[in-house]
Order: sequence, then C-alpha cells, then structure tokens
Amino acid sequence: MGFNDGITWVLSIVGLVLVVRAALIPIFVKQIKSQRKMLEVAPQLKKIQDKYKGKKDQFSREAMSRETMALYKRTGTNPLSSCLPLLLQMPIFFALFSVLNNAQRSEAGVGPLNSELARSFGNATLFGDAPLHSSFASQWTPMMAGDPFNGSVMIIAAVMVVLMTASQFITQLQIVSKNMSPETKASPMFKQQRIMLYLLPLVFAFSGVAFPLGVMFYWLTSNFWTMIQQFLVIRNMPTPGSEAAKAREERLARKGKLLATDGDIIVVEEPKKPAQRQQPVSKNRAKKQSGPKQ
Repeated sequence: MGFNDGITWVLSIVGLVLVVRAALIPIFVKQIKSQRKMLEVAPQLKKIQDKYKGKKDQFSREAMSRETMALYKRTGTNPLSSCLPLLLQMPIFFALFSVLNNAQRSEAGVGPLNSELARSFGNATLFGDAPLHSSFASQWTPMMAGDPFNGSVMIIAAVMVVLMTASQFITQLQIVSKNMSPETKASPMFKQQRIMLYLLPLVFAFSGVAFPLGVMFYWLTSNFWTMIQQFLVIRNMPTPGSEAAKAREERLARKGKLLATDGDIIVVEEPKKPAQRQQPVSKNRAKKQSGPKQ
C-alpha cells in the first residue's frame, strides 16, 4: 500500500477506532452497572410517576421532580450515564470531520499533521477515484444540475449508510427484544427504547449522506464494535429477568451449572455412585472359580 493510498488512511481510521473504544471499555462496564441500577429502580420510578399521573399543576410537577431526584441520589443512579461513552467520542469524531474537510485545502498542515501528511490525507482516494474528503451530498448537487459528478463516491457512501443504519438497528433490536425485564417492558422506559429503535437508524440515514467518507468509516467501524460488544454483554451479562438471562440459565444448566442470586456461577457436581460391595467367597468356591491347576 502506498503512502497516499486511501486504504492506508482507512486502516489508520479503523486503528483509531479500536484504540479509542478499547480505552472506553472501563467506562462501558461502568455504564452497564449504571443501567442495571436504573432497571432496579424502574418500579419505584413508575410508582412516583403514577402518584402524580394526571396532575399538570406546577406544584405537582416540582414535587415529582424532587422525589425522582431523591430516588436517583438514594440509589446512586444517573439516567445520563449511558450517554457518557458517546459524549467522550464526540470530540474525536468532530476533530476527524474538521481534518477531512480542511486537509485537502491546507498547505501548512492541520493540527499534529505536517504539510506532507495533510496533503496526503487530503488527496487520498479509494479505488483511485473516491476521495476520502468527499460525501454523498457533495456529489448530489452537481448530479441534479446535470454537471459532472463522482459516481464512485455516491455508491460507496450509499453502501456505508445502509450498513451504518442496519448495524445501529440490530444493536438497538438486541436490547429491546432480548435484554429487558418484564418490569421494564411495562414502564415508560420501554416506550422510549422502542422509539429509539426506529429513530436512531433514521438519524444515521439522513445525517450520513453529509459526512465525508473518512468520517463514515470511523462511524461504521464504531457501530460494528458496539454491535459485537453489545452481543457479548447480552450473552454473558444479561439483564436479570430478561429473555437473554433465561437463555443463559438454560445454557448453564445444560453444562451442569447454576446461577446464584449474586450472579456467580455454581458448578453442580453429580453425586458419586456408591461402590459395589464385593461378597466374600468361600475357599471351596474360589477354587472352583479359578479352575483346576494344569
């Protein structure tokens, strides 16, 4: 691969995703624990909401808000903690977007990139025809005006938008269909998750066409990481009471293991069969069994 080859820069972007997401694993584990706590307090939260249901006056709304915040403080939960990994990635995402937009126009370099690297990044293309700084939207206007446009950029961008949308939908579907307890499904939180199931893929579909190909590679790789990570978490650390938790218990039972209430795995040993007691044999009978001597 050449220094100016787009594949070289794509692999660099993929490597950046792997480094960033690996560094965020401890925060992701903390996020999972916070989500568990949120699920535990969901019934109490629903009681507070039912208590003030139908009351629209300001006093009732303030009282409900106070009781809700007191519940969060008492249980050590934070409804915004699930957004932390995404928020921490946003500066990197927008920095990459800025670099791709400005690199091809910069002579002095962009940030830590010197002028040579900036020109290389700005001129990098996929398949020799699709610049990494180009987007679907940048080719849409000349196409509609009947001017020359880059069809390779539009095809690659369209395929990536479809993959991004599908991966986001599958990730959300895993949570909604397998990793929610019956109590959560009966709460307003489930309705919000159902809305996000269809809303987030649409956000990816409409916003993806405006992003450069390089940014879309970052986004797509991050989506695949999230999808695989979510699958492993649901399989090995499912929400108690969910369909995924029942499936895990069945898998453990088939292997002769049980799940304790604290989540630890208990190995069930099969009872040993009692040794068969050997009956004493008389001398005459023993001689007959051994047969005559030769």
